[in-house]
Amino acid sequence: MNWLDKVKWNAQGLVPVIAQELGSGDVLMFAWMNREALQKTAELKQAVYFSRSRGKLWFKGETSGHVQTVHDIRLDCDNDVVLLKVTQLGHEPGIACHTGRHSCFFQHYQDGQWHAVEPVLKDPESIYR
Repeated sequence: MNWLDKVKWNAQGLVPVIAQELGSGDVLMFAWMNREALQKTAELKQAVYFSRSRGKLWFKGETSGHVQTVHDIRLDCDNDVVLLKVTQLGHEPGIACHTGRHSCFFQHYQDGQWHAVEPVLKDPESIYR
C-alpha cells in the first residue's frame, strides 16, 4: 500500500494540516493539502499546501519568502489530520501568518471578545508586494 493511501482524504480530496514550530512547539498555522501537496512536501522537505481559494498548490513562502522547512510529518490516530514539525524561515523570529505575525493563532478570547496578543513583526504590505 502506498503511504498516501493511508490518509483519509475528505470529499474534496483534502486533509487538514497543522504546522508546528519544531523548536518552540508553537502552533503556527492550519492549512489544507491534497495528495500532490503532501507528496511534494515529503519529497522537498518544504511545506507545500493546497490553496482552496486559488484551486492550486501553494508553496509556503513563494510570495512572502517565509518558507517552512519540514523536519517531521505525522498522521493522527484517525488518519485524517497531518502534523508538520517545521522551522519557519524568512524573518527572525519566523513569520508564518499573512498578517505579519509569528503564528496565525494570535487572537485570545477573554471576556466575550477576541484580543490580538502577538505583535505584527513585519508589515504585510511590505511582505506581499
